[in-house]
Amino acid sequence: MTEETTERRPGLLPPGLGRAIRDTADEIAALLRDAPDTGLPVPGLTWTVGETAAHLAQANLLMAEVAAGHARTHGDGTPGSIADANSRVLAEFGERAAAPLADLIAQQAADFLTAIEERDPEEVLVTPLGPMDPATFGSYLLTHMLGHGYDLARALRTPHMIDRTRVELTLPFMLTAMPRVVDRGAVADLSARFTVRLWGGARFGVTVVDGAVTVSARPVDRPDCTIFTEPVAFLLMGLGRRGPWGAVARGRVLSWGRKPWLAPRFPTLFVAP
Repeated sequence: MTEETTERRPGLLPPGLGRAIRDTADEIAALLRDAPDTGLPVPGLTWTVGETAAHLAQANLLMAEVAAGHARTHGDGTPGSIADANSRVLAEFGERAAAPLADLIAQQAADFLTAIEERDPEEVLVTPLGPMDPATFGSYLLTHMLGHGYDLARALRTPHMIDRTRVELTLPFMLTAMPRVVDRGAVADLSARFTVRLWGGARFGVTVVDGAVTVSARPVDRPDCTIFTEPVAFLLMGLGRRGPWGAVARGRVLSWGRKPWLAPRFPTLFVAP
């Protein structure tokens, strides 16, 4: 079955997601093949370029295996346990050379797409961040690659591959994951309704009541704070790669409503997985 068939199949992957996964993996692979030194540090991480690429290769393998129907355990679904599992797997996998890692990242993304074509659209797959349908799982893979592709691009001082179209394809995963990665301390004293609008039209709602967080694909009624944000800034804040105040200062985030001052606090309500 070709990628074009994957894109057309109703109810499986949303239009464009399969191509975005393949293109992102290929762009990361090309970036790695041109890397002068995989021992370079990655800004914001404790990993080198080689370690980050090795993590991506192992993560893509894990996701391809889950997509193929194999049960895989990787932490207990909490960000801390996933980080511990990442460290353990990375320590057990010794490859740090650019070319082999580039090949693995691209090949495992392709294997994921081949495997996901065989799933039922309504099937529930058990992923590191909990149960997901195949389409949401594909969004998860794309989100993970974009986050670390951005890390590698920063380390190697090359343009990153995140754009508005790819950010919108991450939203099914982001909306599914947000209630699972809540910082309980950050929401303990908060009750508020948020509507988040991305430049270009995508929007969703988040309600926080007494420490419980509910996310909806539709905006909430009578939001306390409406956040209007540039898509790339939204994803980078959501993945913990940028802080909210810098985005506000650069005009990438605007807010209004009864409590507009809650906008910079919003990204801090979640722990990036």
